[in-house]
Amino acid sequence: MSSSIITNPRIPTTRSSFHHREPSVPLRGFCLTGISKSHFPCLSTSTRYSSSAAGVVNCSSSPEQTLQRLHRPPYVPNRIPDPNYVRVFDTTLRDGEQSPGATMTSKEKLDIARQLAKLGVDVIEAGFPAASNDDFEAVKMIAQEVGNAVDDEGYTPVICGLSRCCERDIEAAWEAVRYAKRPRIHTFIATSPIHMEYKLKKSKQEVIEIARNMVRYTRSLGCDDVEFSPEDAGRSERDFLYEILGEVIKAGATTLNIADTVGITLPAEFGQLIADIKANTPGIENVIISTHCQNDLGLSTANTLAGAYAGARQVEVTINGIGERAGNASLEEVVMAIKCKGDQMLGGLYTGINTYHITTTSKMVEECSGLHVQPHKAIVGANAFAHESGVLQDGMLKNKGTYEIISPDDIGLERSNEAGIVLGKLSGRHALKVKLSELGYDVQDEQFDNIFWRFKTVAEQKKRVTDADIRALVSDEVFQPEVVWKLCDVQATCGTLGLSTATVKLIDAEGKEHIACSVGTGPVDSAYKAVDLIVKVPATLLEYSMSAVTEGIDAIAATRVLIRGDDNQTATNAYTGEQFNPTFSGSGAGMDIVVSSVKAYINALNKMLEYAKGTSIRVEGKKVSVSA
Repeated sequence: MSSSIITNPRIPTTRSSFHHREPSVPLRGFCLTGISKSHFPCLSTSTRYSSSAAGVVNCSSSPEQTLQRLHRPPYVPNRIPDPNYVRVFDTTLRDGEQSPGATMTSKEKLDIARQLAKLGVDVIEAGFPAASNDDFEAVKMIAQEVGNAVDDEGYTPVICGLSRCCERDIEAAWEAVRYAKRPRIHTFIATSPIHMEYKLKKSKQEVIEIARNMVRYTRSLGCDDVEFSPEDAGRSERDFLYEILGEVIKAGATTLNIADTVGITLPAEFGQLIADIKANTPGIENVIISTHCQNDLGLSTANTLAGAYAGARQVEVTINGIGERAGNASLEEVVMAIKCKGDQMLGGLYTGINTYHITTTSKMVEECSGLHVQPHKAIVGANAFAHESGVLQDGMLKNKGTYEIISPDDIGLERSNEAGIVLGKLSGRHALKVKLSELGYDVQDEQFDNIFWRFKTVAEQKKRVTDADIRALVSDEVFQPEVVWKLCDVQATCGTLGLSTATVKLIDAEGKEHIACSVGTGPVDSAYKAVDLIVKVPATLLEYSMSAVTEGIDAIAATRVLIRGDDNQTATNAYTGEQFNPTFSGSGAGMDIVVSSVKAYINALNKMLEYAKGTSIRVEGKKVSVSA
């Protein structure tokens, strides 16, 4: 049944009350977004909210406020003690990885999970454990490490694994997440007429029976935090939704995720859908309503906010909005919208996100996934805080609030440090370590040594090393796959007088050196051909891009490549069973563009080789290697 546009939705317009609770510990570390100074008088000296007669709000806050920490409500699976608190469910590692070319290694997933915990997300959907052995091990590793890291305030993220409504999927998910302090299983089945008829080939009653039994089975394994999703809820019949949701509540579901799987709804429609489910589903008062909005019409953030305003208290989002097709609702957009308008327009809604870590998290996901953030992307795009027009520049020089509603400091973008540290060639280890900590990086000793000496090399050639330079060096050193091949040396010649030639020396996992020489159409092409002669793994270069990290002739070059193996290696889509050839991204950074390019290519090859070592498992008689 197709959805009709509702022009006058019955969405509550009265503002809900906010229950004031005095913090029992010093405020530090996190900023719960969307709280105004009227809610917490202790913030009044640092909050820079301002409004004009026209009602325009500037939601920028000082660095001190951004770094403050307030208590988030205690975690209870099926309820939230504070009715204004919105849980943030991050699915970057699951739905985000389904973006074409975004396959991540286990190490990259663990790095991102650690960063998501720093960001303060309530739930990390770590993957689809039944999809492959690699996905299973990654989810298990995240559950064991990130899912048991409790900070001083008692915060630890819920670690969630996705499963279809079948016992084998659920068993794999439980075996992976059960090691976490707060494990959750997220199970789903399609409920729209088109999905039930053509994909499932099952009747409504059969679907209800499967959903009820699988939620009950999940609880029987010992998992007391169960999320259920009616896939394609945006195109499902309302009465059927009320019925199946009521049945899974009785079976033990604690969260109901209402998915606009194909991104078909408008904000008024989706808000009304949440309001209707809240009003008509038996037992709805005993569960949390969640939203999961795809971006096919560019409305995922708007739909998510409409759902939260209508009563949903969990939002499912991804960093940079990555995901299937046009992607998902973007965490940074949803969170900053709630921070800016949560008190004024959304009835006092707030989240537990530490917005200071948004930029670092965005860059990390961009590096690991190989998916570029478009310059005009809201919040984290390169142009989000850039002003080129003369009129805009004049306004900014007079008052930054004329054209910026958010301070770059709020999201950790080039925040000036209070100590006045400027990094250069005379800077020592301590200064660099302080800067890395300020940027949100927790670097191990060996990695720090490598970054430090690379920093000194760059600093000797540049008058001043910027935050962007530091991020590029960290990304090139830390966010890389396990080493199979490592670049030792590269020498290239090019120009108009003869053929471009490159000699490359690589070191393998055993420490043995390999040297090859090749000619090509340019220095990068010849270097890549020389690498191929050594590695002897056929691959096709699908994408190649390079950008300057900072301005000037001495800028660090950041290179990203996307490759596909040519050895007929295929994977299986965990949803459709269709075969596809996976792609792998790689990144490199350096002041020499050839060196940067070769590093990126080798990193992509290392990912592909690491992936090839994994063995697939069988789910319901089908060979499943990766979710796509």
